[in-house]
Amino acid sequence: MSFLFGGQNKLSSAEKVAAAEAEVEMISDMFNRLVQSCTKKCIPTDYREGDLNKGESVCLDRCVSKMFEVNMKVSEKMQEVSGARQGSGGMGFGM
Repeated sequence: MSFLFGGQNKLSSAEKVAAAEAEVEMISDMFNRLVQSCTKKCIPTDYREGDLNKGESVCLDRCVSKMFEVNMKVSEKMQEVSGARQGSGGMGFGM
């Protein structure tokens, strides 16, 4: 959070747009991987019913939950590493 104390240059509007586009691309990629992975794991290729049965539904719920949990843990670890790299350059407010 060094930008709060003037440690980071202000971003131009073009840089902000590029950062937002990169974030949308990353989220879309994560969503597509989640759908592909959980569908492959939980839904058989020979559809028997139009709706999900209870087992498929529970499997999807667990799969999505685990994927988000792992994503959060990885994000937290990446922020820790990033904060450690910045080290004493900040004001002690590592994320």
